[in-house]
Amino acid sequence: MITDAKPALVGIVVADMARTLTFYRLLGLDIPAAADAEPHVDVGLPGGLRLAFDTEETIASFHPAWRPGTGGGRVSLAFALPDPAAVDAAYEQLTAAGHHGELAPFDAFWGMRYATVHDPDGTGVDLFALLPGAAATG
Repeated sequence: MITDAKPALVGIVVADMARTLTFYRLLGLDIPAAADAEPHVDVGLPGGLRLAFDTEETIASFHPAWRPGTGGGRVSLAFALPDPAAVDAAYEQLTAAGHHGELAPFDAFWGMRYATVHDPDGTGVDLFALLPGAAATG
């Protein structure tokens, strides 16, 4: 068993860096505008985790056999919001900006207000907040 590995980075491969970064800026990530033209962008997140974005061309430059996936995604990101109304507002803002709303906000049986939107490359991005009276877990 490997005992010294620590989660450090989540990477997303993107077709259009500027469009993708615009989406994540709507979710509050502090990404400089100059990054829109870069082939690789690495963003520090609270707690030390990093979120990286690489263009398809960047990945293909060192992995020539790589091809973009098709069908449903296998990875999603989740953003915590302060309350259920903020989930609804974020979903509305993202879908009004033209992003696909996969699951409209709903009250989940596990005690959260939940919604899912897709980033420009189809990666699922969950939005959530505890419902009043629900206990935090994890």
